[in-house]
Amino acid sequence: MREYLKFYIGGQWTDPAELRTLDVVNPATEEVCGRVAAGSAADVDRAVTAARKAFAGWAATSREDRIKVLQNILEEYQRRSGDLAAALTEEMGAPAGLAGGFQVGLGAGHLTRAIEVLESFVFEEQRGATLVVKEPIGVCGLITPWNWPMNQIAVKVFPALATGCTMVLKPSEKSPFTGQIMAEILDAAGVPAGVFNLVQGDGAGVGVPLSSHPEVDMVSFTGSTRAGVEVAKNAAPGVKRVTQELGGKGPNIILDDDAFAANVRAGVVDMMNNSGQSCSAPSRMLVPAARMEEAIGVAREAAEQTTVGDPTSDVAMGPVASAAQFEKVQGLIQKGIDEGATLVTGGTGRPDGLAKGFYVKPTVFANVTNDMTIAREEIFGPVATILGYEDLDHAVEIANDTEYGLAGYVAGTDLEQARAVARRIRSGWVVVNGGFDFDCPFGGYKKSGNGREWGEFGFHDYLETKGILGYAPDAAS
Repeated sequence: MREYLKFYIGGQWTDPAELRTLDVVNPATEEVCGRVAAGSAADVDRAVTAARKAFAGWAATSREDRIKVLQNILEEYQRRSGDLAAALTEEMGAPAGLAGGFQVGLGAGHLTRAIEVLESFVFEEQRGATLVVKEPIGVCGLITPWNWPMNQIAVKVFPALATGCTMVLKPSEKSPFTGQIMAEILDAAGVPAGVFNLVQGDGAGVGVPLSSHPEVDMVSFTGSTRAGVEVAKNAAPGVKRVTQELGGKGPNIILDDDAFAANVRAGVVDMMNNSGQSCSAPSRMLVPAARMEEAIGVAREAAEQTTVGDPTSDVAMGPVASAAQFEKVQGLIQKGIDEGATLVTGGTGRPDGLAKGFYVKPTVFANVTNDMTIAREEIFGPVATILGYEDLDHAVEIANDTEYGLAGYVAGTDLEQARAVARRIRSGWVVVNGGFDFDCPFGGYKKSGNGREWGEFGFHDYLETKGILGYAPDAAS
């Protein structure tokens, strides 16, 4: 059993102000697999103080110095990739293939891209007599979720380091192992003392004092919209910058063409990835109403071919991450049945043969209307909903009829038509026929948040813009 009972503060592994612990439950076995120390306001204050002390020195480092540190981190990250993958499977149930593949690979990809961006990023620009300077914002509070731990740590920590900021990281208490290993990686890579700090704990004990701390200049939060609102409220008295990547209810518009069946199948497979625990999941599939029955047949087959089971084995889907998540998903599946959606496959309860573990049946609903709860609320589980549309105007209307705006999808062989539809979707991230790009800005409209992460766009939220007037009076004349 893992025990992580120290925090990483000021370049040292230190005891908490008062030792309290949180159990970590393996969602595949429902058994406690580890304990972590639960931080308090006193621990947060020590970490923020260390970050503030280190800020001036780290902010003054050269581009070349920061690139070298990031390259050292990449070497250590690659060396520890197996440890990270094992931790992901244990703490949040990611199947081994997903954990060691895309989950860990996302962290490496974002780190590599941060190095590339830093090599040519424009921190100073002369505009006539004015010099425009991009400077690190200061001490950053980074709060990350349990569903894609390495991705969300990577898109916060690496841009913050690259731009010259110092930071305090609070990983989710449901998936804390990867955050602990990340601290070990940064320590081994030679990140200067105080630049990166780690305090484990829950939202009340660590998240609140971190987001409200007067010496924190910026908070970057990923999680639920409900929690994001509370983070913003906590941060407001300090007038600190707050960036948020929150919930989603992504529309997936399937165009009426010869690739229809293949695109329906792909949409269901994508929905089941990571047990449906993705804020960017294509959870509302929109199909031509006249082809609903065809969509039902294809979706049923795709869902029923999804293998579910022990995440240490060769399966497509493991459990959802916790008992609370399991109960939430079960309740929303029942809500879909109660409100009259057609249950195509799946439903409540565990899959056959799985009596223990937080396993959910791959579930598909059809004939869903956009006023149903399962079309409005983020389920965060392996549940696909299929809605019918009359024409593309109607499809776009349904797609945008949501309080969320994180991700959208369009699939079809007519690329010009798909592009035109994509432009009309009110989301920060729209995928046409399965594209992927580490430099694509990722973030939300509406209640899906603000700010952007990934690639060059991920640097901007960690920078202040200074204009120095009269810097070059000769240029003005």
